[in-house]
Amino acid sequence: MSIPARYQHILDSVSYAVVTMDLNCRVTYLNERAKVFLKGRGRDHYRVGIEAEAILPLAAPQARKAMQTEEFQRGDGRIVDRGDELFFEITPLMADGVMAGAVVSLQRPERFEELATKLDSHRRLVKQLQTIFDASSDGIWVCDGDGTVISINRASEQINGIRAESVIGRNVDTIVHSGMVDRSVTLEVLRCKEQVSIMQHIKRTDKELLVTGTPAFDEKGAINLVVVNERDVTDLNRLKSNLENMTRAKEKAQDELTGFMMLELEQAGIVAESKAMRKLLTTAVKLAQLDASGILLLGESGTGKSLAAKFIHKNSPRRDKPFLSINCAALPESLFEAELFGHEKGAFTGAAERGKIGLIGLAGEGTLFLDEVGELPLAVQAKLLKCLDEKEYLPVGGRTYKKMQCSIIAATNRDLELMVQKRRFREDLFYRLNTFALSIPPLRERVEDIFELASHYIKVYNEKYGQSKRITTRTLDIFQAYAFPGNVRELVNIIKKGVALHDGEVLDDFFEDALHPPHKVSSTHELSLNQELDRTERMVLQRAMTACSTTRQMARLLGTSQPTIVRKLKKHGFSLQ
Repeated sequence: MSIPARYQHILDSVSYAVVTMDLNCRVTYLNERAKVFLKGRGRDHYRVGIEAEAILPLAAPQARKAMQTEEFQRGDGRIVDRGDELFFEITPLMADGVMAGAVVSLQRPERFEELATKLDSHRRLVKQLQTIFDASSDGIWVCDGDGTVISINRASEQINGIRAESVIGRNVDTIVHSGMVDRSVTLEVLRCKEQVSIMQHIKRTDKELLVTGTPAFDEKGAINLVVVNERDVTDLNRLKSNLENMTRAKEKAQDELTGFMMLELEQAGIVAESKAMRKLLTTAVKLAQLDASGILLLGESGTGKSLAAKFIHKNSPRRDKPFLSINCAALPESLFEAELFGHEKGAFTGAAERGKIGLIGLAGEGTLFLDEVGELPLAVQAKLLKCLDEKEYLPVGGRTYKKMQCSIIAATNRDLELMVQKRRFREDLFYRLNTFALSIPPLRERVEDIFELASHYIKVYNEKYGQSKRITTRTLDIFQAYAFPGNVRELVNIIKKGVALHDGEVLDDFFEDALHPPHKVSSTHELSLNQELDRTERMVLQRAMTACSTTRQMARLLGTSQPTIVRKLKKHGFSLQ
């Protein structure tokens, strides 16, 4: 099918190449644009009648195949594809409603792009993308696969203190060399071929940026774009610095507060120069501030468990509420339950007519300290456990349960685990009281505290008795060489006696004699076993009296019974009063 000459000048005037072919894929027409295209690519052997594959190696085979389809034969078919340089479109050539061949139209890609830019939809999309690009609070750079800057947004202009036109078209390598930035993430991305994040310093604005470069790859796997995101972290770093300064200030304040706390401790008779005691008291403060329940104070007799209990109470939210203490070893079993829980009037012989409020009730929302809890009678242990579990108790002779509001702190110098094994202490109560165990070290294991303790109590008793007694380093050597089986209580008692009874101003000799009395060996004719035993017994009792305040405590310290202690004291004319 040939094209009339009067139409050929029209086809020669269009901007794209046109080639027609018949049903056998032989060329029937080429317009002038097609001839220019073919000549420019060394295909000047074109002519009408030639096989179309000879001049259109990509399009002609597709046209031949398409003309076999029903869609093309109806005149509805259309193929759009591209070669290395041009886009092409294949459509059926119809004559009187019958397919007579095919038309191949070829056009440069940039022509399509030029036309696309005129579309309203394209313009709207470009405007939207540009709005998003400029609205970002983060800086954005776009570079090509060689590192040449294609575009930057407004935020990046502000962050870097530059104008877009001063960098667009420049390679990032030259920008680094100019000193505008100290390093380029684009160069890192081009080298690593993966996303890279770096910290970047902008000299012009003195800003610190977190910069992330992300590569975009073409269909061949080569980088054709690098998109760089800049986030100004200068303020964040400033906040971090301020936070670090605040943290240091807080730590300083805590150190000062600790100093005040230690001063308060010293005023209360608690000295914590040793690492062990400081650690113990730090833990005690934490538990106190948490208002933790189930605190068990462990330690030998005289280590200061009652002082520690008061310290916990004073640092807890209950500090303004009552603090009551009961020595579980000091009450007979028959009265203990009534003392702890209270009793109604007439509950037992000798009970007050109006009844009595127990210590749990009197403590209210405060703290009840159970000292020597290992001495609790088993019957009372069961009722105490029920009270702790259910937060309520029944007074002796009462019918109505009362709410328990106080916190319980317990203390003992006994091995409760061993007592549990021997069935002398309830296992369930042991675990209920022993949620947080604080073990107070004996004085012989915290020798760093001895000097401060001695200085504190000499000052206390000098003021009390109107004295001006003092010690030298000799006393410190004496104290540090002594085991202090009665712990702090023994130290306090010996200082009290020294300040009150010693005639001289310096107490060194008194402490030497009291803690290391001379041992005189009798001559052979005076030697008497009974006399030696009495002398040793007398010396042991004196030391125990220094360390203890009750005959029960002396009995536990010396490993004997309380009646035996009473008898021995009477024998030697001693009295604890």
